[in-house]
Amino acid sequence: MVDAIVSAVLEQLISVAAKEANEGVRLAVGVGQEVEKLKRNFQAIQAVLHDAEHRQVREEGVRLWLDQLKDASYNMEDVLDEWITARLKRQTEGVDHDNALVRDKKKKKKKKKKVCSFFPASSCFGFKQVFLHRDIALKIKAINQTLDDIAEQKDMFSFNVINSRGKSEGMQSTSLIDVSEVRGRDEEMRSIKSMLLCQGSDQQTNTVQIISMVGMGGIGKTTLAQLAYNDNDVINNFEIRVRVCVSDPFDEFNVAKATIEELEGSAIDLHELNSLLRRIGANIAGQKFFMVLDNLWTDDYRKWEPFRNCLMNGLRGSKILITTRKETVARMMESTDIVYVQGLSELECWSLFRRFALSGRTPSECDQLEGIGRGIVRKCKGLPLAAKTIGSLLQFKRTKEEWQSALDSEMWQLEEFEGGLSAPLFLSYNDLPFEIKRCFSYCAIFPKSSYLKKDELVKLWMAQGYIVLKGNNEMKVIGLEYFDCLASRSFYQQFVKDDDNMVIGCTMHDVVHDFAQSLTNNECVALEVHGDEEPLSLINNSQDKLRHSISVLDKVASFPVSIFNAKKLRSLLIRSPLEVLSPVLKGLFDQLTCLRTFKIDGEDDGGENTVHDIPREIEKLIHLRSLRLAGLKIEELPETCCKLFNLQTLDINECYRLKRLPQGVGSLVNLRHLVVSLNGDLDYLPKGLERLTSLRTLREFVVSSTGGKYGTKACMVEGLRQLNHLRGTLRMRGLGNVTDVEEAEKADLEKKKNIVGLELRFDKEEDATEGINEENEINHQAISEALRPPPDLEALEIMHYKGKTAFPSWIVSLNKLKKLKLSSCCKCEIMPPLGELPSFEILQIERMESVKRVGVEFLGIESFNDYAPSSSLSLTAFPKLKELTLFHLDGCEEWDFGKEDVTIMPQLCYLDIRYCRKLKSLPDQLLQSSTLEKLRIIRAPILRERFKKDTGEDWSKISHIRDIQIDHEYGQGFGFDNRTTGTSRSIQVLKR
Repeated sequence: MVDAIVSAVLEQLISVAAKEANEGVRLAVGVGQEVEKLKRNFQAIQAVLHDAEHRQVREEGVRLWLDQLKDASYNMEDVLDEWITARLKRQTEGVDHDNALVRDKKKKKKKKKKVCSFFPASSCFGFKQVFLHRDIALKIKAINQTLDDIAEQKDMFSFNVINSRGKSEGMQSTSLIDVSEVRGRDEEMRSIKSMLLCQGSDQQTNTVQIISMVGMGGIGKTTLAQLAYNDNDVINNFEIRVRVCVSDPFDEFNVAKATIEELEGSAIDLHELNSLLRRIGANIAGQKFFMVLDNLWTDDYRKWEPFRNCLMNGLRGSKILITTRKETVARMMESTDIVYVQGLSELECWSLFRRFALSGRTPSECDQLEGIGRGIVRKCKGLPLAAKTIGSLLQFKRTKEEWQSALDSEMWQLEEFEGGLSAPLFLSYNDLPFEIKRCFSYCAIFPKSSYLKKDELVKLWMAQGYIVLKGNNEMKVIGLEYFDCLASRSFYQQFVKDDDNMVIGCTMHDVVHDFAQSLTNNECVALEVHGDEEPLSLINNSQDKLRHSISVLDKVASFPVSIFNAKKLRSLLIRSPLEVLSPVLKGLFDQLTCLRTFKIDGEDDGGENTVHDIPREIEKLIHLRSLRLAGLKIEELPETCCKLFNLQTLDINECYRLKRLPQGVGSLVNLRHLVVSLNGDLDYLPKGLERLTSLRTLREFVVSSTGGKYGTKACMVEGLRQLNHLRGTLRMRGLGNVTDVEEAEKADLEKKKNIVGLELRFDKEEDATEGINEENEINHQAISEALRPPPDLEALEIMHYKGKTAFPSWIVSLNKLKKLKLSSCCKCEIMPPLGELPSFEILQIERMESVKRVGVEFLGIESFNDYAPSSSLSLTAFPKLKELTLFHLDGCEEWDFGKEDVTIMPQLCYLDIRYCRKLKSLPDQLLQSSTLEKLRIIRAPILRERFKKDTGEDWSKISHIRDIQIDHEYGQGFGFDNRTTGTSRSIQVLKR
């Protein structure tokens, strides 16, 4: 990993020095020479790092030398970051000074005469900045002295100068192969399945049988357990299934909590082990369950016994499947059956390897490489993980020479890890571009078996400076490429995908996690704190070497004070009750000033000593890139936050009491993601927000009125004009405050090409219940027209719109629109013409009380009226609509399309009608559709009578629908969320 750090430092050093030179900045005396010397030292060391990284596995002296180099490189990164921060401060304060000087010409002339020798002639600052640069110079000189010693020591080892792989020109990736699809364990699978489905004999004393799979890491135990867990016969044989990853060390509390979350589907607020165990026992009592405990290590019966006792509440035939590397664990668990998982046969191993390594090659290429490949497979010793990892590497090697080099590598002689897994992992890791190596090793921060969210992982890499910009590419796009690169090399597994079949998360095999941990040399630690004792993993680590930590504290925990000694910490991610956090925040900001990432997920424990304020000392975290403060009870952030010039992400989600952001937020010129709580108390966005032109994420823009109660402090809608890098979803709240069409046009929404979701809310600063006049109505129509969104919009919501006769005309031009929600548009009398939208899938119309009738205008096909009915042209309205909801259309009486020659909603699956009390009928074209699978009618009394089962006059029109929900005459309208479990007292639920 050291070569990755050195390469990154060298690039950054060259970049910063060049920028200062280009800006004509004169540094402190001697700094230029020291910088040049630093470059030479790093370049000389970099030339031998490839050889040193290989030799460190066998030579302790080389390993110690690399540790010294790594520490010096980390220190240099911190100094460079201080230098970059000084530049940002100079530039930001220069803008503020220039703005002030424009307002006062005399002051401007006076200040122009005071030009400092450290800075360009266009700006002037006090001695504080001068001393900052002198301090940087001294630190650079000290690091140079350390590097001199390191450079001298390198000559003792007689390293070979080998060109290591630098930055990739273009990373290759392939489609991911799901290892669960790769078989070769048919016999073991049949055996395990037979044991799980067997009921057991009456002579067996325990009602719950325990089966253990024993084998070395990477042998395939987890994959086998997964296949068994998801087998249809197994699923149908048990009433309850639970799967928990245990890992090492065995934490009774967390295992119990994870078990309940699996059983109940949500987290719980219990903090005593006995309470958790009783809850588990109650959940499985009288149930036939199947439980997988994956990767169990402890053979201490005292830790297992409380679980065993509560799990014995299950019915006879219940099974527990254990995977473990230790036979002593299987014996301790009193297993009724033990399956010893052996390595794959050479034929099976070759089949697995070939699936990865030879994918997409021509038959002639495969023939050329097969002999070498079989030699490599023999060195994998039947380990599936080894075959998969080395196969994933070789899929990118096109030549026979590259394959031969992998076969002949001395790495195969290493025995650092279990069962020969070190060689494939080292070979694959060393082949990575240096910028991706650090991304991989960073994953050691997470506890074993953690679920890794792809987007969050990329943001963490960004905060650490691991993502190197190339050309005009977005930083996040590059980070996603890094993730795909690691995934395609089998460093990740168990991929989770979204509805569009895109990977959104994964896990990491324990052996791969161990490998990542070995690369970081215990720089990463995950802490589980349950009491007032310091975690052993923190005490046993050298705290001055610690760089990244995740800490999870429960309600009775004390904050681990040892963390304050980790002065070089760069990541601190905390999940904790607020009462535990409140007393320590100031100390954290005072002591841990090297942090790049600081995240709090606060849990409100109802205590008095909660977090109401963020200490102003937060300004000391000058390196900070990512700040998350979730769940806190703060009403504002201190102005000192605006001195965090490097900040890229400010996440204050779930801080629902937050009323205002710092007034100087415009100084955060590197901010890319501003995440606030939707539906929170935010009053306004401060003026200066328009300077944040790097913003990619802005969840909510609060629109203030010109001359409103927040005066010149608030950002007007014009503040959006320059924010053209915004992407994702944007909510605009307070559009009722806009009275000038020209002001709305200045938002330039159409230029924000990457926005795919837009919410337009026409509420106001004043009481939303104030009277509505003709002027309001006209303004809303004109202003909505001026807010034309980008053409590729996929989701749109319009709320509190007070136009009477029409929605904005641009809606019908949104050809990629998939979802539309119209809510509380209480004055609108006519449904918008939406039927021609080609991509439209979901439509929700709520609280449009003035609509009396839904008719042909809704189809939007008036333009086809010129065609005769006999025309061969086939007309289709809403061609892709799948879900339609009408909610609280209190004035609507009729719904009739009246066009027999038009195909309407041919893909409709779900029709939801609620609180439409006057509605008399539903269109036959919809009810008779063969695609309609679910119909819900709630609080629509006329429809209820028409569609009453068997006796209603129109029951025959809906009797073919598989899932019908209709409330009863005297029902209260609740309970329909339980539709999959049977009939509630107030809802008629019919399944077919």
